[in-house]
Amino acid sequence: MRPTQSVPGDGGASAAWELLLPAASAPARTRGRSLQAALREAVRSGRLTPGTRLPSSRDLAADLGVSRGLVTEAYEQLTAEGYLRSGRGAGTWVGAAVRAARPRAHDLAPRSPGSRADFVPGTPDLALFPRAAWAAAHRGVLAELPHQELGYPDPRGLPRLRGALAELLARRRGVVADPERIVVVSGVAQATTLLGFALHARGVRAVGVENPGSPQHDALYGAAGVGVVPLPVDEEGVAPGPLRASGLRAVVTTPAHQFPTGIAYSARRRAELLDWARAVDGIVLEDDYDGDFRYDRAPVGALQGLDPDRVAYTGSVSKSLAPGLRLGWLLVPESWAQEIVERKRTMDLGHPALDQAVFARFLERGDYDRQLRRCQRAYRERRDALVAALDAHFPGSRVSGIAAGLHVIATLPERCGPEEHFLARVAEAGVAVRPLSAYAHPRTEPEGAEEVRLVLGYAHVPPARIAEGVRLMAEAAAG
Repeated sequence: MRPTQSVPGDGGASAAWELLLPAASAPARTRGRSLQAALREAVRSGRLTPGTRLPSSRDLAADLGVSRGLVTEAYEQLTAEGYLRSGRGAGTWVGAAVRAARPRAHDLAPRSPGSRADFVPGTPDLALFPRAAWAAAHRGVLAELPHQELGYPDPRGLPRLRGALAELLARRRGVVADPERIVVVSGVAQATTLLGFALHARGVRAVGVENPGSPQHDALYGAAGVGVVPLPVDEEGVAPGPLRASGLRAVVTTPAHQFPTGIAYSARRRAELLDWARAVDGIVLEDDYDGDFRYDRAPVGALQGLDPDRVAYTGSVSKSLAPGLRLGWLLVPESWAQEIVERKRTMDLGHPALDQAVFARFLERGDYDRQLRRCQRAYRERRDALVAALDAHFPGSRVSGIAAGLHVIATLPERCGPEEHFLARVAEAGVAVRPLSAYAHPRTEPEGAEEVRLVLGYAHVPPARIAEGVRLMAEAAAG
């Protein structure tokens, strides 16, 4: 039945009629639910304000052209929920318990500031994500996955995925990979938090971090009640003297390609680091964040392969596939495995089973190796383009660090300094960059630098845009 075209006489009835009219036109089988939802939203949004008197069920039913029973049921349901109030002979009113709120879904994801050129490091080229291969793996998994595997998974991860990861890490990174000690995690961030909780449970209240290094460590370890102690990095890795003098029993490292300086730990420094861990009964936390990407030679193997009882190893697909997948792995020493697994269980009951199965199939079919080769070619080309552009537009500049990963360290000629003035001019020109000094720990941050040293990310920037961005940066520096 269509609603009548008459409008009720009082304001509350008129407002109700206008707001509820679309619900009255819903199919008969859903009309009652639609009426309740429309009335609920009208109260929640504030269009029907507290204290508004609603028409009687008979009048509103007549105005909407629906049965009185639908209106009565809607009034009763929303009265039970607290949206409306009513009394015998007193009518139905909008309750005072609801506070009008405008529903908004804010996006807190980190986004590019819309710069003319963006060299901020840390982001891969998301356009390289293998959509077709991933979709094929997804379809294959949905067709073959047993029903029971959609239940709560092993908190360590699906055995199929842990087995595939063990094979991958042993083959590509030289890791001693026991599938029983691999935990599938939501990226390196969750691995870090898990390790922080395990350290705290063992009485460890501080962990050493590389300086300069990742700015995330303070918050991630702090969430577990563990503080951080900045340790200087020299040309070979974490300086052994300050580490030994610190009294620490845990240290976080990026030995394959230190972030942000770009060095690879020397063989001597690796040995010294492990000697320290054995001497203090400590542990080294190895973040292999971009260890697959080396452009001048085969990647150096993971530190974990030298002493799997003293090194906890973690990595993810954030640089090779996409950070939005939130897929990573944590390989822990045997003596740490049980407490890490139990903490993972209480944290989230395990990583999503369907995502794990898709990634396992992706690994098993060789798709991940193909993706790594594709990224390797693209990122090497972009690194070469960046080095060439710096040579052309900043004669005398120096690029340091090994030919690897997704960023370079560029030291610009003296004429470009001081750093503070250079950064201001470049920002005004719409070029987003980060200086090396931005990655110094706050407690050791230098006052100011005459020399301009930049951490330039290139993986997410096409070669033509790289050349244009460096040109804009040079023009800004000269102006």
